[in-house]
Amino acid sequence: MAYSAMSGYGTAAGDDPLQIAVWRLRSRACWADAAALLEPRTPGFALQRASLLVERCLYTEQGWAEAEDALRTAEALARSDDERGAAACERGQLAYAATLLAVRDRADEARAALGRAAALIAPGAPGRALLDFRRGLLAENLAHSPQAARAAYRRAHAGATAQDDPLLLSCTWRHLAGLALREGESAEARHGFAESLRIREELGYLVGTAPALASLADAESEPEAGRLRAEAGRLFRLLGGVPTWLGAQLAPPAATA
Repeated sequence: MAYSAMSGYGTAAGDDPLQIAVWRLRSRACWADAAALLEPRTPGFALQRASLLVERCLYTEQGWAEAEDALRTAEALARSDDERGAAACERGQLAYAATLLAVRDRADEARAALGRAAALIAPGAPGRALLDFRRGLLAENLAHSPQAARAAYRRAHAGATAQDDPLLLSCTWRHLAGLALREGESAEARHGFAESLRIREELGYLVGTAPALASLADAESEPEAGRLRAEAGRLFRLLGGVPTWLGAQLAPPAATA
């Protein structure tokens, strides 16, 4: 089985004990420890291991070489179109993260990999919603096309709902809300950010809770906004400054003369 980097395997009481252990480590920003539990002997485990290490890059800006190695293993083991498509989706995400975080411009590689994934993963297949979401990220943050991003996020949102993937749903809620806030739709933005935060708290996705709190703060007025940012800052420090890119958003405004 090809495990998705966005899926919440291990969050339900009936899940496999291994997946529960992996989820608990992942949700607490211990991606390397979670990946170490997975022997990359099958396409599914190899892909899940790669996805964990790719996610670590996006949150910590570290571990690029390990993610590349894990991804090459997953690509080598892939046999079906779904497996090859899922590996291409992770390849695109790694290239996107490197570009977004200004490590290296890999935007063309990201577009090519996600395009290859789209050709391999059939509409309605389990991995399609995650692919749509990541194509939305590319459209929003690299192509600067909010209209294309919104369409992709909505497809991903519908897919996550149909597949009962709450973690991915929390991501689509948050990014759709971000677009709404940019357009001045404050009520819609608050609703989406609140839904994203609620889901992440229910799942115990600690590493994703601070960004959700900070996003909701951006749509709220004081004193609620300050309370939310303070809570986000507490979690950010608890996890050792992860995700790294959140630090600038939580920094107090510079004093003026």
